[in-house]
Amino acid sequence: MSYDRAEEILPEDLIKEIQQYVSGRSIYIPCKEKKSWGSQTKTRQYYQKRNDEIRRKYAGGIAVKSLAEEYSLSEKSIQRIVRTGALPEAAEGGSS
Repeated sequence: MSYDRAEEILPEDLIKEIQQYVSGRSIYIPCKEKKSWGSQTKTRQYYQKRNDEIRRKYAGGIAVKSLAEEYSLSEKSIQRIVRTGALPEAAEGGSS
């Protein structure tokens, strides 16, 4: 994680006020509005795509143990992924 220097962002009088409480220490200042996990990177999309692939393969008859080995996950993780998510439309066979 990179840090921004307070003197490059905050007014001098605010820095002096903060220094009365935490002079020389690092502090975390939370965002006003919390963003959802993975919303600023492609991490969420990566895991969604991976999990959809796992569900498709499982629905196609691939064993949990094989999927666990292929994706370097525990069998419990594969079972959770399969149990908690719905198959994507295309894998379900589309409309009836």
